[in-house]
Amino acid sequence: MREYIITLVLLLSFCRQLSAQVGPIWKLDEVVISDTRLKSYADGHKVTVLLDSTIQRNGQSLTSLLSFNSNIYFKENGFGMVSSPAFRGTNASHTAVVWNGININSQMNGQVDFNTINAMNYNSVAIRSGGGSVQFGTGAIGGSVHLNNNLDFRKHFDNRFVIGYGSFNTKNTNYNQSFGNGKWSTSLGVNYNASDNDYKYLETNKKNNNGEFENLSLNFNSGYIISDHHVLRLYHQSFIGDRNLSDNLTSIGRSRYKDNHYRTQLEWTGLGEKTISKLKIAHLDEAFKYFENKDSDIYSKGRVTTLLARYSLDFELSDKLRLHSFLEYNHFKGAGSSLGNPTRNDAAVTSILKYSLSEHAVFNFSLRKDSSSDFSSPLLFSFDGNYKFNQNYTLQLNASRNFRAPTFNDLYWQPGGNLDLTPEQSYQIDLGHQLEFDRLSLNLNSFYIATEDMIRWLPQNSGIWSPTNVDEVQIYGVEAEVGTLFSIANKQKIAIKTNYAYTVSQDKETKEQLIYVPFHKANASIAYSYSKLELFYQHLYNGPVSIIGGELEGYQVSNLGINYTFSTNHKLKYKIAFTINNLFNTYYENVALRPMPNRNIQSQLIFNF
Repeated sequence: MREYIITLVLLLSFCRQLSAQVGPIWKLDEVVISDTRLKSYADGHKVTVLLDSTIQRNGQSLTSLLSFNSNIYFKENGFGMVSSPAFRGTNASHTAVVWNGININSQMNGQVDFNTINAMNYNSVAIRSGGGSVQFGTGAIGGSVHLNNNLDFRKHFDNRFVIGYGSFNTKNTNYNQSFGNGKWSTSLGVNYNASDNDYKYLETNKKNNNGEFENLSLNFNSGYIISDHHVLRLYHQSFIGDRNLSDNLTSIGRSRYKDNHYRTQLEWTGLGEKTISKLKIAHLDEAFKYFENKDSDIYSKGRVTTLLARYSLDFELSDKLRLHSFLEYNHFKGAGSSLGNPTRNDAAVTSILKYSLSEHAVFNFSLRKDSSSDFSSPLLFSFDGNYKFNQNYTLQLNASRNFRAPTFNDLYWQPGGNLDLTPEQSYQIDLGHQLEFDRLSLNLNSFYIATEDMIRWLPQNSGIWSPTNVDEVQIYGVEAEVGTLFSIANKQKIAIKTNYAYTVSQDKETKEQLIYVPFHKANASIAYSYSKLELFYQHLYNGPVSIIGGELEGYQVSNLGINYTFSTNHKLKYKIAFTINNLFNTYYENVALRPMPNRNIQSQLIFNF
């Protein structure tokens, strides 16, 4: 490990000297986008990008956006409650969430609660399928979700204000601003959501009496072009949440959960003729308070802060070869009622070699080695590439070794933490087919994942639950994504998008499907637009899932919406949006385990100026 780091440091220093000797070349993507790895080094992966128009339909919740527009399955404990993903049959800690190039999965439980992310504060949300630990670190086993804030330096000043109201006294307000003058660029997003959330349980006379929530999120991003060679960028994200935890038909809820997330990163980019250097420094702060009785002042708490430093160099070796390498250091510091005061230091070194064999074939070869003060990590590798047979058909392939590091809860939780845990290891292979025609696109992927040393919390002889490396899991399946867009008479357009996933995720020993992983998941959407009018319909199907001691039946949910945009003689445009959520709703037979709300109506007024 030491020799590898020394060699890479020398190479980075040598290449940095080269970059100082050549003239600059303007690379707009490097200025606008922070995480260019997603665009430049994912040739063998399926990457689905959700843009502004799609985000506006479901953007108040990242859970809703991805449920209706991707193959990711979510286990959600009610509207506004905790939401965790199962990406390609993996568990919630096997999906990495990457915010402008940084992995933001919790150091306490290894997950991200997708109901704490407001998608309307981002220019795009990208879904990268398949293993990605070499590039994005721990947890990127099933895939990764990327939250991107683009900085537009062109001269402009744009604003958008959204105000909405819905059933169960649900309120949402969102303001977005973007500014650029050629040297400076800033963007701002502020969002407030709140709801009494007192929906009626289906086919009963009972209500959810403990589902109230409110949250406030802030995104601020700024960039400054120092010269043709140098650019500075700042990204900040804050989330402040306060929610009661919903009850169900068998128990009365009385608990409350408050959580705060503060994330800041500063990035310098140096542009050369053949090199791109980046230095990134970030500070992440996550904290929670849990009240077993919301009317009591007694609570448990936890907090982890992260300091990250990363230096990367992208170097064009020749017309066919490009090398991207980076060094990363993380310092984690925790504190909590059941954690004590643990600290951890992690370092990682990564190299990615891109080989453009021809205009039809591109390949990426990658290596990564992590070092931690708490455990030893495996050497990671990945290979991906594509071959474009013609303008209609592209074949993709990726294979990799990935890992998931034990979290602070796994290691230090008292009682039960286990300091002898080792990282989970996973091998995966993915074959993809892309078909593109004038009005039709089709992505078809088949995949296989084998995971060793999966960490599970199990009861010990003492009666205390403790995590151990016990399980071996195999996952395989197929995914299909079909989209079409066509125009008809009088400027009318129709867009159709469908996703389907068949996933087998089973314990190798018992051959049983893992809990909360459906065999079948599908969604479809259709949008019709004519001039200033838009109609859309969305439909979601989640198949049956296994639970401890039984099975929950599958369910279907659909949304129907209508938008109309009014224009003035000036820059001002305003839109009226009206959506019926849960228009069609079947539900689990055992609603006591997963209550679903009744049909609800949302109305929004959107101003663009």
